[in-house]
Amino acid sequence: MTLAAFLAFQGLQLMVIGQGGLYRIESPEILSLENGNLSVTFGWALAVFLVGFVLLSGLVSRKRRRKNGHANRAISVLYFQVAMTALVVFSSVYFLSLHRGSNPEVQIQGVPVAVLVVLVVLIPSSYLLNRTPFGIHVYAVGGNPEGARRAGINVGKLRIIIFMIGSGLASISGLMAASRVGTVDASAGRTVVLSGVAAAVVGGVSLFGGRGRLTDAVIGGLVIAVIDNGLGLLSLPSGLNLAVTGGVLLMAATADALSRKHGTLTGR
Repeated sequence: MTLAAFLAFQGLQLMVIGQGGLYRIESPEILSLENGNLSVTFGWALAVFLVGFVLLSGLVSRKRRRKNGHANRAISVLYFQVAMTALVVFSSVYFLSLHRGSNPEVQIQGVPVAVLVVLVVLIPSSYLLNRTPFGIHVYAVGGNPEGARRAGINVGKLRIIIFMIGSGLASISGLMAASRVGTVDASAGRTVVLSGVAAAVVGGVSLFGGRGRLTDAVIGGLVIAVIDNGLGLLSLPSGLNLAVTGGVLLMAATADALSRKHGTLTGR
């Protein structure tokens, strides 16, 4: 059904755009997703919110563990995490707030809008995946579908919900990709799937399911972006870019497979 819908929507896209045609995006809201920047004031407010969120989340987690009778790590560990988060976030906002354009007449400064989009998706999704029964069920089905079914989880229904959430996130990804280029053609989005899989695997998300976090996928995406942009700035051939990305993906997938095999042999 997934393949059938994919082919059907590809055909619909060709009918709308036309064979070999382009659809030019003129909406300033969509174009600003990848090309716009937040104001400097909003960027600093966002930084304060993030640091405060990390602190509040840690305190709430400690309170919940204490209520359930679980041991907590020393409070100094939380303070250290908050301090490191503040250092990274405030340093990033400071450098992003500086003028970074080559034309002095055009001011390019502020935190990119794309960062805000990532945070809006990442924070609620991470909470849903790590702090709710739904997230526990997702990990259970990913790690052992038959075991999850025997535990009373409706595997079929959960998979449908996951595909629906994935489709919604894919639409956001499509908007971001279209915003970056400013146009949409008949072949748009064909490389996004590969990049998405590569980002997740490089970040440490298991190809076999049941292991990984959304933050791991974000880190993997940063690695893939650094490789892509870095090799592009060096004016290296695009073929070499794909080869290096493929090599990194191969090493990550191999490490994942060996780790899973080791866990199976040791019973973990």
